[in-house]
Amino acid sequence: MPSGKFRRLTDTEIEALKRRNCLASDWSRILVADPFRYDRFYGVSFLGDVRVGVMEGEIDGEGGIRRPSRIVRATLFNCSVGDGCLIEDIGGHIANYDIGDGAHIEGVGVMAVEPGASFGSGVEIEAVNEGGGRGIILFEELTSQIAYMHAMHRYRSRFIENLEKLIRSETEKAKSDRGTVGEGASIRCVPEILNVKFGPGARVLGASALQNGAVLSEKCAPTVIGSGVVARDFIIAEGAEVTDGAILSKVYVGQGCRIGKQYSAENSLFFANCEAFHGEACSILAGPYTVTHHKSTLLIAGLFSFYNAGSGSNQSNHMYKLGPLHQGILERGSKTGSFSYMLWPCRIGAFSVVIGKHMGNYDLADLPFSYLDADGEGRGRVVPGYNLYTVGTVRDGAKWPSRDRRKASRKRDLIIFDVFSPYTLARMAAGERLLNKLAAETDKAVEEVSVGGAQIKRLLLKTGAKYYKAAIEMTLYGEVFVRAETAVKTCRDWKRALEPDPSASRSGEWCDLSGLLAAKDRLDAIERDVESGAITSISSLLARLADAYASYGRDAFSFYAGMYKERFGKAPAELTDAEMAAAADNFLAARTKFVKMVLADAEKEYGAQSRIGFGMDGGESDREADFAAVRGTFEKDKFVKSMQVELETLKARVEAFKAAVGR
Repeated sequence: MPSGKFRRLTDTEIEALKRRNCLASDWSRILVADPFRYDRFYGVSFLGDVRVGVMEGEIDGEGGIRRPSRIVRATLFNCSVGDGCLIEDIGGHIANYDIGDGAHIEGVGVMAVEPGASFGSGVEIEAVNEGGGRGIILFEELTSQIAYMHAMHRYRSRFIENLEKLIRSETEKAKSDRGTVGEGASIRCVPEILNVKFGPGARVLGASALQNGAVLSEKCAPTVIGSGVVARDFIIAEGAEVTDGAILSKVYVGQGCRIGKQYSAENSLFFANCEAFHGEACSILAGPYTVTHHKSTLLIAGLFSFYNAGSGSNQSNHMYKLGPLHQGILERGSKTGSFSYMLWPCRIGAFSVVIGKHMGNYDLADLPFSYLDADGEGRGRVVPGYNLYTVGTVRDGAKWPSRDRRKASRKRDLIIFDVFSPYTLARMAAGERLLNKLAAETDKAVEEVSVGGAQIKRLLLKTGAKYYKAAIEMTLYGEVFVRAETAVKTCRDWKRALEPDPSASRSGEWCDLSGLLAAKDRLDAIERDVESGAITSISSLLARLADAYASYGRDAFSFYAGMYKERFGKAPAELTDAEMAAAADNFLAARTKFVKMVLADAEKEYGAQSRIGFGMDGGESDREADFAAVRGTFEKDKFVKSMQVELETLKARVEAFKAAVGR
């Protein structure tokens, strides 16, 4: 905002401005700050109440160009302009804006705010179910967790009613007769801006039209809107980039997201670090790290997170009956292969892979880490647990934290990245029980059994159960070992370290709130407090969710300790020194087997089939040399080496721990 004490123009200054083709509806309503430099104004129309800061200094531009701060060829109506701004070549007018220090506005057509503008807040997005019923109300403090609860917990009518009251309170606060352009923001070459606010450092260049929205931004996390973008009824969070002709209607774009290359989305929400290029989305709740890069991909009426869409992925929510009423859920970490097709409604378990054209409806939540394929008639075939031991799953778990682009002062979405967690262990345990039960009860003459609408070969029932059992036990041994190892290193009693925190949740059920893994009793307590009115504001709700996030570590270990006792007959804190040493050995053995299976999968990438097309116009030795030059070798692969180093390091850690426990 303008600095110093403002004053009216002197007669001399007014005459000087007139000579520079400036005019005003009433010169007495124009306030300026000292020092006032009339030579920095040319062709300016001052309408209504206008306040202008000190026009000194320069504005940095692309290519190292520096231009003096000034206002040239512009019409300002009821505006305040901060110090050191550059406003130039406004084809229409700027109306009802407070423009921060150092802002750059150039080549804009009409940029105006109407009375009672809400800047995107209050817009209802029909997410997940295109036919309605799961509407999510936009507001600036929206997070993936609030969106998830708002959309998916409609069975708690009192909770939804009170949550919407809290949200409406926020949307009322957002209403204003004036818009803002934050300090250092740059808005250039945009024909139409109506009822849009811009945060500090925002960069908007060449967008086609922006209507009813908020471009949240910080200097440390500037938000970018690029050429050809059309956005209506939107909120775009800090550090996001919407570029290259993207078309958005009733859309939320979260922190660190990238949307561009003519992507089209309506009635959809994209949370932290999503990427959406080329394709289209309709009525989706895209939780953190949802990625779709292909022109032929349609995401519709679904719930996703940590998801990767293959080219041509498509879903149908019509079923050719009552219209687009059906919804799909691909739980965290799922992938769809090229040209996969799914008929909603479906629910696919976490970290599963879907390939082929499916004409059935599935509920496979208790079969995570599975492969789902389709036969020639569109019937689903499941290989349970197979994706546990693929290199892709391991690489995904490692890459997500390293690809967090959020640089804002506060990360809005609460994200737990763990692949093996209480959430997935509980699901694997359920899958293990189911598969063992089916294996015991199914006649050996039967080739396939039906599970959740899909088919599983009878011979794979025990294999799938073994996969789940091995992954569960590896995780339990590992959690206990790491906790005890840390205690030993810090000269603490390792047995006491293995006692669950008294304040931890004892719940055996866990939920995935679009990125936040939380014990169900904690979630229930939060929602009960919204229902009762104990939570009286969105800020209080966010604080409670943050507490659930902070409690994850102790809640998770409480879950692991309970499952450990259930599996092995003793709680971790009840183990003897010898039993603890044996648990460390068991973890080493389980992890070694796991890594070797993953490396065996990785080695396929260097097999003979992968060499097809290499060594063009040469012989066999040339093919090998070409492949090595382009792809490298298995032994030198960065991922392979890191896994091998992990095993060597783990062996040394286990031996050191056993020696310490033995003392």
